[in-house]
Amino acid sequence: MLEDRTTAASSSTTWPAAYPQGYAVVDVETTGLARDDRIISAAVYRLDARGEVEDHWYTLVNPERDPGPVWIHGLTSEVLEGAPVFQDIEEEFTARLRGRVLVAHNAVFDWQMIAREYARAKREAPVRQRLCTIALSKELDLPLPNHKLESLAAHFGVVQRRAHHALDDARVLAEAFRPSLLAAAAGGVRLPLHECRPLTEWSDRPAPLIGQQAGYGGYRTGSWRPSRKRPACPYPNPGRYEEGKRLKQGMRVAFSGDTSVDRDLLEDRATEAGLHVATSLSRLTSLLVTNDPDSGTSKVAKARQYGTPIVDEAAFGQLLRDVEPADG
Repeated sequence: MLEDRTTAASSSTTWPAAYPQGYAVVDVETTGLARDDRIISAAVYRLDARGEVEDHWYTLVNPERDPGPVWIHGLTSEVLEGAPVFQDIEEEFTARLRGRVLVAHNAVFDWQMIAREYARAKREAPVRQRLCTIALSKELDLPLPNHKLESLAAHFGVVQRRAHHALDDARVLAEAFRPSLLAAAAGGVRLPLHECRPLTEWSDRPAPLIGQQAGYGGYRTGSWRPSRKRPACPYPNPGRYEEGKRLKQGMRVAFSGDTSVDRDLLEDRATEAGLHVATSLSRLTSLLVTNDPDSGTSKVAKARQYGTPIVDEAAFGQLLRDVEPADG
């Protein structure tokens, strides 16, 4: 069925007028997942309105700090030492992103890492919208066992040669995105486009030097914040989460304590899944996410008082993979 729809779209003279005019399929490898982590390599495949490849580009980036999980990305301090810093590649990166929708697998993460690098360089990323291929595969109801890139690639017969290498991951995603786009066009599917909110400031703060062992002399952490608040959740609150069941769009979710994944990234993932991210805990809160349920924080104490369900970060991540749509 999907193949028939894809073929029909590719041969049709009509195309959804609301679809974007071009895409930048992006993959970045990073030193980690936190807000102070850095990009160490980046790749961009530019695609036209119908997903055909126009060109591609790849670069290493010197993060000026420890490279992080070398066992995942394979980029050592020695390899990165002679690479350009982000400010040196910013102009080329900008030219490849400008006027296009940023496409990535788990696009919230790639967008936030890119936006922070631009903010550090006192620039604004030229991206106004992003499209997550995980969200698109859900819209298309693809029969995937999970939402890993390798599963999406296998579904479309795309061969992955070097996992966690930015250029190959971007190639794989570009090759899997084109048939997804054509299927969406053939089926009249609305693309899951999300606004990219630029960061308004980045300021260095005094902090212990990190990464001196990498030979870069260390770096200092910084802070950032979005320029605007998240949009209001469009769905009504269906009530509390029940153990063993799915999360449902509109549920109010609060977070407490430290998380291994950057808090803002977790909150953006929840928002994009249709959940209401609450800054405080009340009787209306559907779920509290915390890795330390015995911490005694005010949110944990209120959750105990109100009988609000509590799950840890790992369990919440699993629940986010399959959020039930809101009623009607």
